[in-house]
Amino acid sequence: MQNFQKNFEKLEAADTQVLGVSMDSPFSNKAWSEKEGFKFPILSDWGGDLTKQIGIYNPQYKAARRVTFLIDKDDKIVEMHVDREAIDPTQLVESCERRKLKS
Repeated sequence: MQNFQKNFEKLEAADTQVLGVSMDSPFSNKAWSEKEGFKFPILSDWGGDLTKQIGIYNPQYKAARRVTFLIDKDDKIVEMHVDREAIDPTQLVESCERRKLKS
């Protein structure tokens, strides 16, 4: 999520809403967000219900896989980046900037 923070201004300029989701508790997420200075909310999926429902739960690690979704204004997933691709938001930033130019 630190990489999304580094690219936050570019994403915001491309009319992109950034939300983080973690299986950690709301209290943990709040403390981490404050420590890191995130400018976007970190939501809690405490218990992992959503993570399991959308199929990104990794039972081996008892945690969510790293995934980034680009969801359009019609609530449709138009891109999905998984694992290593999800850590570096470069492709996502470029996609958001292209979509902004088209509108």
